[in-house]
Amino acid sequence: MAKRSIQRVAILGGGPAGSALATSLARADVKVALFTRGKRPPIIVGESLVPAIVPFLRKLGVEKEVASYSRFKGGATFIFSPEDGMSFKFYEVPSAKTTYSYNVPRDRFDETLLQAAKKAGAVQIEHAVGLESDDGERLRLDEASLEAVRPVLGGEPDWIVDATGRTRLIARFLDLPTTVGARKDVALHAHMDGVPMEIEGNVHTDRLEHGWSWRIPLPDRVSVGLVIGSEFIRGFGKTAEEQFDAYLQADVNTREWSKDAKRVTPVMRYTNYQLRTERGVGANWSLVGDAFGFIDPVFSSGMLIGLQSAEALAMALLKGTNRALQKYEKFVLHNLTVWQRVAGYYYNGRLLTMFRVGEYVRRTPIGRMMDFHFRRHMPRIFTGEDTTNAYSMGLVDFMCRYALAGNDPAELEIR
Repeated sequence: MAKRSIQRVAILGGGPAGSALATSLARADVKVALFTRGKRPPIIVGESLVPAIVPFLRKLGVEKEVASYSRFKGGATFIFSPEDGMSFKFYEVPSAKTTYSYNVPRDRFDETLLQAAKKAGAVQIEHAVGLESDDGERLRLDEASLEAVRPVLGGEPDWIVDATGRTRLIARFLDLPTTVGARKDVALHAHMDGVPMEIEGNVHTDRLEHGWSWRIPLPDRVSVGLVIGSEFIRGFGKTAEEQFDAYLQADVNTREWSKDAKRVTPVMRYTNYQLRTERGVGANWSLVGDAFGFIDPVFSSGMLIGLQSAEALAMALLKGTNRALQKYEKFVLHNLTVWQRVAGYYYNGRLLTMFRVGEYVRRTPIGRMMDFHFRRHMPRIFTGEDTTNAYSMGLVDFMCRYALAGNDPAELEIR
């Protein structure tokens, strides 16, 4: 089993996945150059953290700081219609390892993780990195990037990691194969004042007449996102702001809670998701976080996948074997595939139908007998703790396919 000596790593991108990877490697005495670019969007998708992220914050030594500027997140609320919905609290989940999480302002959260990386010994380089390759497989930094990194690494890096998010620098440069989901949605995202919540602190997922929306309570405002078919939303205006504002007032499900609300930021538009790259490791490079794949904003899985992949890649690079790197690639591809399946159950209506049926069945004698078992496994898929557990995911598969009690899932599909 060939073993590489990876002592100098260039990470392209200083978002959460790149910063977390840099922290882990620098703590292991690897020289790390962290390329960042100064300009960032005013707001970024990924503000609601699932409970499974909290242990990563502890390992990085930043939970206390993150908690100081974030909103405590105690659970999740799903709105099926203006008259129907359900909620659950994380502390109600049997055997849950973490019973809470946070809703975070992404600018401060990203900066916290970046500073943790620098404290660990990684060196930040503000430079728009360029890549070159002679054979379409092995990469090297272009001359300007190499000069920028030379004082840190002393020369060419042993390994290059793409953590550029949905920019997908290496995947685009090498034209790597990708798999794209069936949905062609656009996510319109802004912050608002005056948005009411069913349960304070909970992340809210609202099923709309077309698409769905999120409401994420932040310390001084609410993050609102509309996820709607790209062709359909065009009928509501030419700009992202026009489309966002008009649709909030047009949909019966958002009209009531947005009537007294005020948008306080520009509207950001996101389109290139439901996409995963089918290769995550090459001759001297690898992908991490959203640069490897981003499935969907529903269930807030992106940040979890990013931090999980950062930890797994750090372990693989420290081992330096082909087997370890292949194991990393397989782990992330499996994770992305599972979350794609979970998101599919949400969009085709089976998941919401199962939730609705479950609320009724759990009040019956047989339902009370089975309730503890289901609550032990199924909610932990959505908290992120059991996504890679084959039994828990198998239970979700079984229930979404065979336990809808004759109800037509098309009634709750996301159109």
